Order: sequence, then structure tokens, then C-alpha cells
Amino acid sequence: MFEELKPHLIELKKRLMIAVLAVLVGLLAAFAFWEHIMLWIIEPLSSAVCSLGVPKLGEFDTELCDGKGTMITTNVVEGLFTAFKISFFTGLVAALPIIFWQLWLFIAPGLYDHEKKYVLPFVFFATLMFAAGFLFCYYIVLPMSLDFAIHFGKGIFVYIPKTTEYIDFFLKFTLAFSLSFELPVVSLFLAKINFITDKTLKSFFRYAVVLIFIFAAIITPPDAISQILMAIPLLLLYALSILIARLVNPYKEEENGSS
Repeated sequence: MFEELKPHLIELKKRLMIAVLAVLVGLLAAFAFWEHIMLWIIEPLSSAVCSLGVPKLGEFDTELCDGKGTMITTNVVEGLFTAFKISFFTGLVAALPIIFWQLWLFIAPGLYDHEKKYVLPFVFFATLMFAAGFLFCYYIVLPMSLDFAIHFGKGIFVYIPKTTEYIDFFLKFTLAFSLSFELPVVSLFLAKINFITDKTLKSFFRYAVVLIFIFAAIITPPDAISQILMAIPLLLLYALSILIARLVNPYKEEENGSS
């Protein structure tokens, strides 16, 4: 049993090493510009907080909006860990084409020759959809969610954001959207290898709705607006996946009757 798995484990190790190396290279490159990346990451929060009349976050020249307050740290190494965290995330995103390529090379030996030709479309669309999910979250969902959350109780609460808490929230939130946007790509691949049909996805739709709203409730802040802003795109992506499966590998009644 182990001897049969050994070549696959060796191949998996090789692919993982290449992927990890790509991430490390991206991490080192991003670390040189971590301050600029940090400013870009906190811009949605900065805009929401500034509308309350507090200093603009992350401005090295201490430019203020109005009033007082800023993003804080409570640990002497928190700044260093934050820089490393956002550099790692940036390196991971930059290395995605290589990661997807290595993933395909690992599963390719188990595919037919006519299926292996989809490597370039798979890498391209997987990277494209990840980026689309990230940008959709950053420019649309995140500003609306932060604006609602921060302005809630603004006459009672004083909001002073903590660096680590916001960065963790940002990375979790954007990563969830980015991965969710991979659903059509995964469906296309599974339909291409005849693993699913449009009927498969249709029959699972009611369960998918429940799972999507549970997932949105876990990932997003505890407010209905954020949950809906995440759930609706996921439902649309699931519907798009059904359409893709219908075009690529539609369910055939005659096949079912003959079996």
C-alpha cells in the first residue's frame, strides 16, 4: 500500500516545495513595501473612521481628519508581526498562478490526455476569479460593512481600532470572498471530467442556500448587511456554476434510463 502511494507522495512533496518557494519569494518582495501595502489595506477603515471625525489612519505625516484617535498596538512586536502577516498574504496572492499550476500538475497524471489541455485555462481563470473576489470585497463589500459597523452607536462609543484585530479581520474577510469566487472554476473542472452535471448542482441547491448563509454568518461581522452582501454573490456564483455545468456536461435522461 505504501509503495503504491510513495510516488504520489514524492510528487506532492515536489509540488508543495515549489509552491512554498514561490510564496517565500513573494513574501520577501512584499516585505520591502509592507508600509505601502499596509496603507492600502487600512484605507477602507480609514475612510470609515475619518467620517466620524478622527485622524486618518496610517498617515506618516500625522495628517488629521478632525478630532482625535488613531490605530493602536498593545504589544512591542505587534508591528513586526503585522508587517510579516501582510507580506505573507501578499506573497501568497502573488504566487497564486504558480500554486494553481503546481496543483494542476499534481492532478494531471490522473486525467485523460484530452483533459490535460485545460491547464492554461484553469490557471488563468482560477487566478482571475480569486482576484475578482478580492477586489469585489475590497471596493464594495468591505467599505459598506465597515461604514455600517463603525457608525453604529457613534454617539455612544469611541472607536479606536487595534492593528492586529483589523488586519486579521481584513485577511479573513477578503480571503473568504476570494476563495468563494473559485466556485465556478471548480464547477467547470468537475463538469469537464464528468464528475458533476447541472442536475447534481440543482438537486443540492436547497442545501447550498443554507450552507452559504451559515458560512456568511461565520465569516462576516455580526450584522445582517455584511451577511447579505456575502450571501447574495455566493448564490449568484452557485447559479452561474449550474449554468456552466449545463453547458459543459448537461444531464441526459437517456443515460439515466439506460443505466
